[in-house]
Amino acid sequence: MKKRKLGTRGPEVSAIGYGCMGLSFAYGPGVERASAISIIRTAFDLGVTFFDTAEAYGPFANEEIVGEALAPMRDDVVIATKFGFRNGVPTTGVDSRPERIREVADAALQRLRTDRIDIFYQHRVDPDVPMEDVAGAVKALIDAGKVRHFGLSEAGPQSIRRAHAVQPVTVLQSEYSLWWREPEIDVLPICEELGIGFVPFSPLGRGFLTGKMDDTTAFADGDLRKNFPRFSADARKANQPLVEQLASIAAAQNVSPAQIALAWLLAQKPWIVPIPGTTKVERLTENIGAAGVALSAEELRRIGEALSHIDIQGERYPPEVLARMAR
Repeated sequence: MKKRKLGTRGPEVSAIGYGCMGLSFAYGPGVERASAISIIRTAFDLGVTFFDTAEAYGPFANEEIVGEALAPMRDDVVIATKFGFRNGVPTTGVDSRPERIREVADAALQRLRTDRIDIFYQHRVDPDVPMEDVAGAVKALIDAGKVRHFGLSEAGPQSIRRAHAVQPVTVLQSEYSLWWREPEIDVLPICEELGIGFVPFSPLGRGFLTGKMDDTTAFADGDLRKNFPRFSADARKANQPLVEQLASIAAAQNVSPAQIALAWLLAQKPWIVPIPGTTKVERLTENIGAAGVALSAEELRRIGEALSHIDIQGERYPPEVLARMAR
C-alpha cells in the first residue's frame, strides 16, 4: 500500500484508510462483533494503517470494536476518533464544552485500549462553544500526551482559522466525492494554505458511486439513507448518468467504478486520504486496490467534462439536519 502524509504536521498513513462506522452504525444493524474485528484486521493485513471511528457510532460500540481489533498492532496504526455530540448521540445535539471533551477523551482511551488518540476530531462545530475553547481543550490533551493531533469535521474556513490560531489543526474530515464537491470551493484551499491534511468521508457517495445501486434498491431498517433526499428513488434514477460515466472509464481500465471514484479523489491532492467503509472483504480488497489505479490527464478531463453536464439531484441530508449544521 502506498503511503501519504496528512498535511505538513500529520502522520504518514496508508493512501486508503478504513472508515469503521458502518460496522455498527448508520447502514442498518451492522455486523457481529467477531466479523467486525476480523474485517478490521484483514484491512491491516492488506496494508491499511489508518482507521476512523467515533464515540457516536453505536454509540460507543464502534470504539470498543476498533480497540479490540487493533490492540495487537497498535503501534503500527493511526486511530482517529471524535467528540462533539451530547452523550455521544447525534440526534441529541452537539456538545463541545471543554469538560465534555475531556470526558470523551478519557472514555475513548479506555474503549480503544490505548494510551493516546492519534487524531481527535470535533465531530461537528458547536455554535454555542467558541472554537477557541474547543481548540484550547484539545491543546491541553495534547500537552498531557493523551492526544497527538487535532482534527475538525465539516468545519468551514472561519472555524478552521479560529481553531488553528490556538492549536494547529492537523486534519480536516468532511464529505467529499464525485457527487459532493463543495469542499473545493473554500475548504481545500484553506487546507492547502495552512498545511492541513484532508480526509474525505463517504468517498463513494454512501455506496452510490459503486454502481451497485439504482432506483429499485431497497434499504434495510435502520439505514439512514432511507431518509436522505439524495437517496430517494427519483434522485437515484436522475443521478445514474454519473455512475454510467464512471463505469465507462472503469471498463477501459479493467477496474471498478468504485476504484475510479477513489482514484479520482487521490488525484486531487497528495495530502488527501479517503476512508471508504464496508462490511465485505471483497469490497475492502476492491477499495484498497484503488491506491494502485492511476488516472491519466485525459481520464480526469473526461470525468470533469461529464460532471459539468450532470446536475446532481437531492440534498445530502434531510432539511432538519442541514438546518443545525454550523460551520
